Amino acid sequence: MSKVFTPEELAKHDGTDASAAIYVAIKGTVFDVSSKKEMYGPGAGYHCFAGKDASKALGKSSLKPEDCIADYSGLDEKEMKTLDDWVVFFEKRYPVVGKTA
Repeated sequence: MSKVFTPEELAKHDGTDASAAIYVAIKGTVFDVSSKKEMYGPGAGYHCFAGKDASKALGKSSLKPEDCIADYSGLDEKEMKTLDDWVVFFEKRYPVVGKTA
C-alpha cells in the first residue's frame, strides 16, 4: 500500500530540510527526486515544483509559483500531452513514493 500525502505533508519535502527527501507530485503521483538535488533543491531551477503537485505548471511548461498547483483542468490538449509526457519521463527516472490526498 502506498503512502498518501496531504498537501501539508508533501510541503515538508521541498528540499529546505536537508534531512528530508525531495518530492514532486504530478497528477497525484508522488516522486522522490532527491537524486537530483541540484535541480530541485533550494535555489535550483526547478525548486518551485518541490514539495507540491506541480501538474499545471508542468503542463504549461511554466516555472511560475502560481502555476505550481495540482488542478490541471484548465489545460488545453497540447498542454495535456506535455503533462502526460512529463509523467512518463518521471516514471522512468524517479521512484514513486505515494499519492496525494
